Amino acid sequence: MKYVVRAAMLSGLAILLAGLVVAQVPSVTRPSTTYSLANSVHGNQAPGTGVSDRTATRQKQKDNGQDPYATTLAYVTTFYPRWFTHIQSSFAACNQLVGPDRISPIYHVVVAINDDTLYVTTFACLQDQPAIVTVPATKDNYSVLQLDGFGDIFAGIPNLQPGVYGLTPPGWVGDLPPEVIRIPVPYTVSELIFRADKFSPSGQDMTEEAELFRRSLHVASLSDYETDHNAGAAEIVPEADFAVPLKQTADQLVASDAITFLTQLQAAVLDPSTQPLTPSEQTLSNNFNTLFLNHSLDPDFIAGAQAAHAALDADYLAHFLTGTTWITFTNIGYWNTTSQGYLDRSAIAEYLQYGNNRSTAGYYQTFLDGHGRPLDGSTRGYILTFPAGGQPETNRFWSLTAYLPDSIELVPNDANKYVVGSYTPGLVTNSDGSVSIFMFATQPPGVPEANWLPIPKGPFNVMLRDYGPAGSVVDNTYVPPPVMAVGPSTK
Repeated sequence: MKYVVRAAMLSGLAILLAGLVVAQVPSVTRPSTTYSLANSVHGNQAPGTGVSDRTATRQKQKDNGQDPYATTLAYVTTFYPRWFTHIQSSFAACNQLVGPDRISPIYHVVVAINDDTLYVTTFACLQDQPAIVTVPATKDNYSVLQLDGFGDIFAGIPNLQPGVYGLTPPGWVGDLPPEVIRIPVPYTVSELIFRADKFSPSGQDMTEEAELFRRSLHVASLSDYETDHNAGAAEIVPEADFAVPLKQTADQLVASDAITFLTQLQAAVLDPSTQPLTPSEQTLSNNFNTLFLNHSLDPDFIAGAQAAHAALDADYLAHFLTGTTWITFTNIGYWNTTSQGYLDRSAIAEYLQYGNNRSTAGYYQTFLDGHGRPLDGSTRGYILTFPAGGQPETNRFWSLTAYLPDSIELVPNDANKYVVGSYTPGLVTNSDGSVSIFMFATQPPGVPEANWLPIPKGPFNVMLRDYGPAGSVVDNTYVPPPVMAVGPSTK
């Protein structure tokens, strides 16, 4: 079934929203109202658009079992991650691995970026033929993440196994070259991410090896591979290419122009590259599309979108590990299709898009100190001390990264330092075997530089990562120590 959707206000290379640049969004169409904005401003309303008319229209829709508010609430909660991946895919060429030449506070296109690994990513497009992925041998640790347009993870290319892999779409029948290992992929468009560690578990600097590994990765269509086995080398491009602040853009659109946000989200869901929906998802999409044609229901659409956004925020920010202020999710990439599963999926897209599943990485984030007060570096600093034997068990590394609160991006600082980890050169262990990380805007006297994590002179949050989790992190019993305030206003 085809739907006529809202007229785009978004065509062109970019739009500005509160000083933020929004990347190109494909144009869609929705019948415009038949009265002018000038008439509306001067109080002249088209028939059927007055308050009593809108109330009657809403009641009629509800009587028909189609509540525009509830439908929009469910629609945004269910499909929110697709807004991000749809725009991100518009930046990128299919089957072309790319990565930034560095990571710094400029990077904004994905929230909560890490500075522990070097990575490359692509959208694997298999509509016409398989894609061939060449993974070189390396001495470095790396992981492979394959996921759909909503952030659900599926099995694909294995970690730490070099080879030539053929990503084949559903229903494809054909022969691959004998050296190619077939990897069936459930969708014609999905995302492929490689992350290579900058340091070994023992602390050896592996940055050069990680750089060589990612530059030696190749993705090419089957026909291009058969012509040239070296086709499709990864490209490393300026970090500025990844500077579009998508999270802040989504937040501000929902807050101040929710109809535009819904128009973009609808275009994303209806895009041919979006994977097939489940029957219940398709029904929800159909119901929303029908209702969304009616401009008189815009107040309900706006309220529903804003309620959904508030709900996913609240879901993430209250998802505490019992008895702590640390936020953690154990279901990343494997959400169920309940309302809570969709809410968790959207919350992760907002705060930790492209997070790994628990077998690959554990994540703990906090916006609060151990007493439940917001983290704020304007008047004080903080210390996180792992007791002896209390660091996260890991087969790769653990690390602590500070982020700004609205963008969930790295903190600008003169030292250009964004992380302290198990691999940090010169990390000092206390005499009792504990390890302390000092979070201050400037390095405190007597604190080793290796143990100092710069924070802003204002609100911030921190994320504790464990790549290659082991022991209590894997079985979900690990409890990170609290972040403790020091200095003025700590009582």
